[in-house]
Amino acid sequence: MHWYHLNIQEISDKLVSGEKGLSTTEAKHRLHKVGPNELQEAKKKSIPVMLLAQFKDLMILILLAAAIISGIIGDVTDTIVILVIVILNAVIGFFQEYRAEKAMQALKQMAVVQANAIRDGNTVTLPATELVPGDIILLEAGSAVPADIRIIESNNLKIEEAALTGESHAIDKITDTLEEDDLPIGDQTNLAFKGTFVANGRGKGIVFATGMKTELGRIAKMLQESETLTPLQQRMATFSKKLSLLVLILCVVFFIAGWLRGEDTVKMVLTSISLAVAAIPEALPAVITISLALAAKRMIRQKTLIRKLPAVETLGSVTYICTDKTGTLTENKMHVEEVFANNKSYEPQELDSLQKDEQGNLLLLAFALNNDAVLDKDQTIKGDSTEIALKELAIKQKIDPASWPRIAEIPFDSERKLMTTFHEHDGKVISFTKGAPDVLPERCNDVNKEELLKKVDEMAAKGLRVLGFAFRYWNEKPKEPKAETHESGLQFLGLVGIIDPPREEVQEAVSQCKTAGIIPVMITGDHPLTAKNIAERIGILGKKDLVVTGQELTALDRESFQAKVEKIKVYARVSPEQKLQIVKALQKKGHYVAMTGDGVNDAPSLKRANIGIAMGITGTDVSKEAAHMILLDDNFSTIIKAVREGRRIYDNILKFIKFLMTTNSSEILTLLLGPLLGMPVALLPIHILWINLVSDGLPAISLSFEKAEKDVMKRPPRPPQHSVFADGRGIHMIWVGILMAGIALSIQGWAIRHDLPWQTMVFNFLCLSQMAHVLAIRSEHQSFFKVPLFSNKLLIGSVLLTFLLQFAITFTPFLQSIFKTEALSINEFVIVGAASALIFAAVEIEKLIKRK
Repeated sequence: MHWYHLNIQEISDKLVSGEKGLSTTEAKHRLHKVGPNELQEAKKKSIPVMLLAQFKDLMILILLAAAIISGIIGDVTDTIVILVIVILNAVIGFFQEYRAEKAMQALKQMAVVQANAIRDGNTVTLPATELVPGDIILLEAGSAVPADIRIIESNNLKIEEAALTGESHAIDKITDTLEEDDLPIGDQTNLAFKGTFVANGRGKGIVFATGMKTELGRIAKMLQESETLTPLQQRMATFSKKLSLLVLILCVVFFIAGWLRGEDTVKMVLTSISLAVAAIPEALPAVITISLALAAKRMIRQKTLIRKLPAVETLGSVTYICTDKTGTLTENKMHVEEVFANNKSYEPQELDSLQKDEQGNLLLLAFALNNDAVLDKDQTIKGDSTEIALKELAIKQKIDPASWPRIAEIPFDSERKLMTTFHEHDGKVISFTKGAPDVLPERCNDVNKEELLKKVDEMAAKGLRVLGFAFRYWNEKPKEPKAETHESGLQFLGLVGIIDPPREEVQEAVSQCKTAGIIPVMITGDHPLTAKNIAERIGILGKKDLVVTGQELTALDRESFQAKVEKIKVYARVSPEQKLQIVKALQKKGHYVAMTGDGVNDAPSLKRANIGIAMGITGTDVSKEAAHMILLDDNFSTIIKAVREGRRIYDNILKFIKFLMTTNSSEILTLLLGPLLGMPVALLPIHILWINLVSDGLPAISLSFEKAEKDVMKRPPRPPQHSVFADGRGIHMIWVGILMAGIALSIQGWAIRHDLPWQTMVFNFLCLSQMAHVLAIRSEHQSFFKVPLFSNKLLIGSVLLTFLLQFAITFTPFLQSIFKTEALSINEFVIVGAASALIFAAVEIEKLIKRK
């Protein structure tokens, strides 16, 4: 129902209420029927359910099965190691999910604790949760609106709705009926909404919606939508399923082939477990999580706080940034941008010349005198945002209002759209009137209304909020000022255009965005002309791009909107549901969407977006809890720095996936082909776990510290459907894996023939060849010798540490018994080292061919 269509009597009849409010008995009856005026949360997952959900992945189940079978056969060491890995992964996953569900709690905290209502004809203070439809409530400056209400009395009532609509100035509230259909929330000026604040004046309203039926409640419902998976989560989930099936098939084929050849059953079970453990990159989930956590820590220095770790890599895949206007692209502070007087336009810095003219000086005086904004003891101006802008300009021009005391006034009201103040100076009485530029000229003498209205339209087309000013001298102080008498026969002074201007650094940030192949889109609750002007000034809106309002969006069916969505660059006067609709439509087109915002109205779309970005300074608690990351300086350009970091970390994640999977493919081939060539199984499960966790894990984490590639912000975002095996990575994993396995099997065959400790030699070769491999893949294209050696000190350190650890488990008697190794002679160790260097040389040759 459109409550703003109904007049006050119709509302009262519909809600069965009156001037005396509800009776206590009736209020209790209604409370029982509709429930308390509070937000309800969807049923939460219990902690045990969340924990168990971490074990449903097929790769984890295969590892658990391997641990159980190892335990039954008697290999307790392997069982313990595998279980530790599985439990660690589960704990990390659990904490990620446990921290994610706090947005609803912050939304509930916005609810007002107490409210002033009329019950049984008396004013009472009661808990806001007890309010019901039909209650009459009283509003005054500074109080919060406790429910959705229809205004039935307004005395200069202005309500701050920025958190709900994105409007940067307080909204004048009226009691009249509104005729239009499908008005956006920001234009429903005879309604007030739960969670907003009274900025000025006082009023009275009748409650028509409470709890989950309010606008805030609808946002709460939308917050309960599920979040989308990040690009890497989607790619890793697909990869995990395919790999798990491959592992199962390999193990079954391997076991059956051995059994048919008459091999020992227990030995074949253990070897099949070795194969499963070899194929699954156990370190990968932990390495990704640790790398993202380290990147998140670095990003705090760049004024970005990461709330949900996967957001770091999502930044690298973002194709659209849907940004709120107020406070994100703009300063969230009104400024005077144009003054029109004496048939001439002035910019703020040109007002010195205007001040020399008598009428011009009066206009600047009017800015300061017809103004309710006040300077507090800290010299901060407090009041309505428009009046603050006018007062600031007057102070800058050194206008002194002290010798012009206010002696009377006619307050602003939304029907007249005017405000008049009377002042005494040098024995004269002067009145200044300000108001709507379409109304004021009607009260003035000697003004060309047609020409003036053309100028008003020209200023409004620039997105400016336009006010008119006029004055009149009086013979005596008015005893009872009346609008009919004292707001007529005025002399026109001029117009002023006010806007919330763009931040200085935003234009450069938008330009960088486009260079990086990311499309910025403005989504705002503000007026379309204002939105269009700001979007053109900062480079978001081009000549062929579209501006669409919330009403136009409502008129579009889903298919038409889906066809147009990529052409629309500015959305104005949109509701929270429409913000969510825009994000979903872009996602349906295959885009990865970042959504910025600071208000409660942004929370559902922040949560639904692939990456929600909240503002740290002006952002509400609700938006921060729903977001994946928070900009600590509220600066749009900080997003570009974060995208750069996201692309760098994603590039590095791909490097260590390439690194880890190459290791795994070499292990699988070594284990599979050895018995087929008549040799014993090359590695024990404990060796494979050591390679996968230690000799792979440490260098892989260090890879995440590699510096960004030179073209990181000059290339388009990675396509969402881009596989981790694309761009030749899959081929690299296979051919380098084959080369490693070939050399490992050659060493094994040669060592067996010469009665050498073949298993320890193969084990050491596979570990050391990983070190050679990781050094070679530091850069995708550049040679190892062109990358400064110590630009990633951690990687060099982890390679040396892994080498020392490998040395220790090969030559320390205590560790030899655990890892089933034997000491190698110097010659044997040199052979293994030289064979490992072949891998480094081969990968360097591959990069040289790619560069050529």
